[in-house]
Amino acid sequence: MERRNTPTKEAVLELLKKSGKAMSRDAIEQKITQNINRATIYRVLNRFCEDGILHRVVAEDGKQYFAVCVNCDDKILSGHHFHFRCTKCETIECLPVKVDFSVPNGYQVDGVNCVLSGTCEDCSR
Repeated sequence: MERRNTPTKEAVLELLKKSGKAMSRDAIEQKITQNINRATIYRVLNRFCEDGILHRVVAEDGKQYFAVCVNCDDKILSGHHFHFRCTKCETIECLPVKVDFSVPNGYQVDGVNCVLSGTCEDCSR
C-alpha cells in the first residue's frame, strides 16, 4: 500500500537525516520546527519503522531512539549491527561493524540490540 507523504512526515524524516544519529522522540519534539504533538510524532516514527525507513534502538536507559536506515540492507549491517551511545552528548549512532554471535541449538534470533556506551569521537576531542 502506498502511503501518503505529509509535511509532518517530511519534517520528521528531514530532521533525522540532518542529525545523522539516532534521536529520541523527546529530542525530535524539541528540535522540530513544526507544531506536532507527541502522539503524531510516535505514529510517524512507528510507521517509518514498519516501512523500513527507520530502525528503532532501545538503549540501556529504556528510551527508544530512531535512526534513518542507511546501508541496513547491505550484507555488512543487515539489521544486526552495533550502536554507540555517548553519555556526554546523549546521542546514539550506528557503527558500521557487523555483529558476530552464536546461540545454542534450537534458538532462532529475529533481532539484535547491541548498544555500547561511553564517549563518542566528537566528545573525546
